[in-house]
Amino acid sequence: MTAQLLLIDDDARLAAMVGDYLRASGFQVDVAPTLAAGRARIAGHTYDALVLDLMLPDGDGLDLCRELRANAATRQLPLLMLTARGEPTDRIVGLELGADDYLPKPFEPRELLARIKALLRRALPAAMGERVLRFGRLEIDPDEHSARVSGRVCELTSHQFDLLLVLAQSAGRVLTRDQIMDALKGHPMDAFDRSIDVHISRIRAAIEDDPKAPRRVLTVRGAGYLFAKKQDGETA
Repeated sequence: MTAQLLLIDDDARLAAMVGDYLRASGFQVDVAPTLAAGRARIAGHTYDALVLDLMLPDGDGLDLCRELRANAATRQLPLLMLTARGEPTDRIVGLELGADDYLPKPFEPRELLARIKALLRRALPAAMGERVLRFGRLEIDPDEHSARVSGRVCELTSHQFDLLLVLAQSAGRVLTRDQIMDALKGHPMDAFDRSIDVHISRIRAAIEDDPKAPRRVLTVRGAGYLFAKKQDGETA
């Protein structure tokens, strides 16, 4: 089945070039030049991934990113943001709001294609037969691509769930940043980028509902991160 993409970008020349390139690569591509047009497209269609420019004539793409992640129907939509802004803070804000990937302008169409393919692969259900991981009240289901605490679904992007799964599958063992990046295979994480820290913070907020309880995901200063097998009082 052909993946359907939505590109929201007001640069008509760039949008036409990228759209033609992605269509030639086997995708169906719709283009919207404004946030309003993009919202209308999303409301009337189902897309497999969204490529979103941050600087648009009728507003900031970050606003749409925030809206999509607040809506249960679009929370898991793979989202790659395009930005001409060079400051790391802009990328961090986008990731904090739920973007799965980012690509600075100018970019090579081949790199955009590779990033989109990686997003779509990560959005696929995990291989059948993988066991649900259970840690006290926390359940991590690779097949459903979801995490629950006492039955409550945790609000995680596809990117954040993959990071949580990598940590949980190595529970009790410290993982360095390099090991995490290698396990994620294709996520835009640099060893000197704060994006890992941003996602760890979001994961903690989603799975740790008791501020008085010990943390499930621990930062080991100078080494990396550790997913605790048990917290105080847990029997499993």
